[in-house]
Amino acid sequence: MTLSDRYRNVIDWFKLNMPKAETELHYSNAFELLVAVILSAQCTDKRVNQVTPALFKRFPDAQSMANGTVDDIFELIKSCSFPNNKAAHLHGMAQMLTYRFGGTIPDNLEQLQQLPGVGRKTANVILSVIYNKPALAVDTHVFRVAARIGLTVNAKRPIDTERQLVDNIAPELLPIAHHWLILHGRYVCTARKPKCTECGLAQFCVYFENNGTK
Repeated sequence: MTLSDRYRNVIDWFKLNMPKAETELHYSNAFELLVAVILSAQCTDKRVNQVTPALFKRFPDAQSMANGTVDDIFELIKSCSFPNNKAAHLHGMAQMLTYRFGGTIPDNLEQLQQLPGVGRKTANVILSVIYNKPALAVDTHVFRVAARIGLTVNAKRPIDTERQLVDNIAPELLPIAHHWLILHGRYVCTARKPKCTECGLAQFCVYFENNGTK
C-alpha cells in the first residue's frame, strides 16, 4: 500500500465512522479553552473538567485572572498535575493577554506562543478549534497513532509528525484530523495495549501488519 493510499483509506474510514470529532475539554469561549488546554498538559481531560468550573466561576475572563494572584489560581487547580507551574503560567498568560493583546486571543502561531504556558501544541489547538485554521496539534496520542498506522515515517519529534501530516492531509480536514487521531489513541490505539482486534483501521495499519497477527 502506498502512503497516499494509506492516507486516503484512513481518512475515508474516519469520515464514515467518526463524522463528528471534537475536544473533550469543557469550555464556552476561547479564553476558557486556552486555560483548559494549558491545564491539560500531562493531565487527563477528565481531571481538567473537574477543576475548571470553579476556576471559571472565580476567573471568567483574562482581566479577572490577571487581577488575581498565582496563589488564588493555585488553590483552584491544585488537583491538576504541576499546579505550581500551571498557576504561574495561567497568571502570566492572563496578564499578557490583557495588557499586550487587549484581551483578545491572537489568531497566529507566533503571537500565541508568546503567551506563558503556550507552546506549539497548545497554539495549534487554539488555531484549529477556535479559528478553524489549517493547523494540527501533535500530542502523545497523535504522535503514537500516526506512527503506528504508518501515516508518518521516521518522525523523531512532534514537529516531524506535524509536518508530515500537514503535507498529506487536506487543509480543511486538519482541524478534525487532530481529534480523529487523539480520540483513536485515547480509546482504541492505546499506548500499552492497543485494541487491534477491535480497530477498524487494522487493515490499513503498519503496526497491525507487523504485530497484530502474532
